[in-house]
Parts: sequence; C-alpha cells; structure tokens
Amino acid sequence: MGTAQCQHLLENMSAYLDSEASAELCAKIERHLDGCNDCRVVVDTLRKTITLYHELPQPELPPAARLRLYKSLDLSEFLNPKS
Repeated sequence: MGTAQCQHLLENMSAYLDSEASAELCAKIERHLDGCNDCRVVVDTLRKTITLYHELPQPELPPAARLRLYKSLDLSEFLNPKS
C-alpha cells in the first residue's frame, strides 16, 4: 500500500476507533488494513492501549504533584473547585 493511503488512515484513526467514522470510511479503512500489516499493527496496538486505559484503575496523584502540575499548566482555578 502507498504511504498516501497510510497517511489517510492515520488522519482518520481517531474517528474510526471511536466509531464516529462514516460506514463508507470504515469500509475503506478496513480494506486498507486487510492489505497493510504496518497499519494493522498500529491500529491493533492503539485499540489495546485504549482498552487497557479504560480497564486499569487510575492512579492517585499525590497532592503536592497535583499542585505543581496544575500550576505549571496554569490550571490553578481548578485546584479548589467552587461548590
């Protein structure tokens, strides 16, 4: 498969994996994946990563690290949400 087709797949991968792509686009991507092992590996790996992210418990961020992170991202307004 040509790299232009692979690039098109990568541009639409999020919509494809989130089931937001049109049926026509999904069919086109599936045809591409049938003939492109490299893209199949990328899609399968990303799909597995997403599944693991949703299944695993979220780690607790220590309060001091959370404070530093929020301040460095200029998100201080979210540190003490108003009730």
